[in-house]
Amino acid sequence: MATVLSAAGYHVETPADPVGWAAQRPSALVLLTMVGTPQWQLLDALRPAPVIALIDDCSPSDGVRAVRAGARSVLPRGAARESLRRTVEATLDGQSVLPTAVVNLLADGRDQQLGAVNPDRIGWLRKLASGMTVAQLAAHAGYSERAMFRLLAALYREMGARNRMEAVVQARDRGWI
Repeated sequence: MATVLSAAGYHVETPADPVGWAAQRPSALVLLTMVGTPQWQLLDALRPAPVIALIDDCSPSDGVRAVRAGARSVLPRGAARESLRRTVEATLDGQSVLPTAVVNLLADGRDQQLGAVNPDRIGWLRKLASGMTVAQLAAHAGYSERAMFRLLAALYREMGARNRMEAVVQARDRGWI
């Protein structure tokens, strides 16, 4: 990334303290690769600096999360050099660049449905994703198996998922599991 931007005439730095660096350079642009909790915390700490969040290609929900955390633009990590250069120029020009899948999630409100799920129920999804059966989950959570099936069906509806697999995939895309 740095070589692409340097070749396009941009001065590229890799500061040890990105928050302090950005505070001293309010018009500077930050490219931040979103790979774990520290980067999400850093994105939040960088507000209001202009940030381009680089996310996994297959995770539009991470793109939505990045926008909500303060990113001005979102780009897949595997984006072509020209896409990176155009995104940097647009972001520096005060525009936002977002993948279509991120825009679609923001527009249809599915990301807000996902954000409203109770943390205990997210734990259920984690357990199901790790291979726990509904019977085991019910015993662990203190419900009958039949009640757990009803609760899970309600959870899937709440998330906009048609079945367990869709719910687990959405939870994974959201970074919960």
